[in-house]
Amino acid sequence: MASTTLQPVEVVPVREASGTLPEAIRAVRVVWRRELIRWARNRTRIVTALVQPLLFLVVLGTGLADLLPKQPGSVDFKTFMFPGVLAMIVLFTAIFSAVSIVWDREFGFMREMMVAPVPRAAIVVGKCLGGATVATVQGTILLVLAGVVHVPYNPVLIVTVLLEMGLTAFTLTSFGVLVASRMEQVESFQVVMQMFVLPMFFLAGAVFPLYGLPGWLEVATRLDPLSYAVDAIRRAIYSHLHLGPTTAFTQPLTWGHTVVPVGVELGIVAAVGLVMVCGAIMQFSRTD
Repeated sequence: MASTTLQPVEVVPVREASGTLPEAIRAVRVVWRRELIRWARNRTRIVTALVQPLLFLVVLGTGLADLLPKQPGSVDFKTFMFPGVLAMIVLFTAIFSAVSIVWDREFGFMREMMVAPVPRAAIVVGKCLGGATVATVQGTILLVLAGVVHVPYNPVLIVTVLLEMGLTAFTLTSFGVLVASRMEQVESFQVVMQMFVLPMFFLAGAVFPLYGLPGWLEVATRLDPLSYAVDAIRRAIYSHLHLGPTTAFTQPLTWGHTVVPVGVELGIVAAVGLVMVCGAIMQFSRTD
């Protein structure tokens, strides 16, 4: 019998995660990149996410604009609705990104990530950043239509709106991740989020001004963090327009008779996002 010579096999080196800060940042980057890849490969999702905001802007905006009395120097109703439509696409895209956690849990991929030797906080932060990036990019696509609703393509304005959308997207994604962290089925997540998404959108002043409302409704709108995000985006747009006398459609958000500064509005949105992220990290840190 011919002798068989054994050839040495080269072993591929494996780097074990050590749980250090660089490894945690690497885990955040991997989870963030995974969210972007999933979004980029789903072209149907990209297109369909634009349909509902366009319907609100074109159909509802045009229809209501014809019913409202026109005053010299007043803002066009579609211009008024544009920040709300941007918030809509960010809201729905961010929530849709959070539902991937429930899908990963159902198909077992979440268990593989949870047993990885990296901090669970890195998984949460990566999910939130990934969903926020996807929602911001999706909103940027709609931002291309700014000229159609008489919003100027001013570089400073575009950058300001992008930053405000990014902050809003991060807060909304964090909220979705917090809710999804304890959900076992996609159907349950959709039912629960339906109770929050629509009230958050309509109370944010996306389709009607938050001025001269009944007392109980005014309180509800001030408790909605999305109201401050929409108002901040709207005021950024209005600052680059030549407006006439102040009307209900140009009235900024107020607490009583005090106008809320834009910095305070963005601070509220950021604070809510931070609370949601911390809550999601606590939920993920629990032993299943």
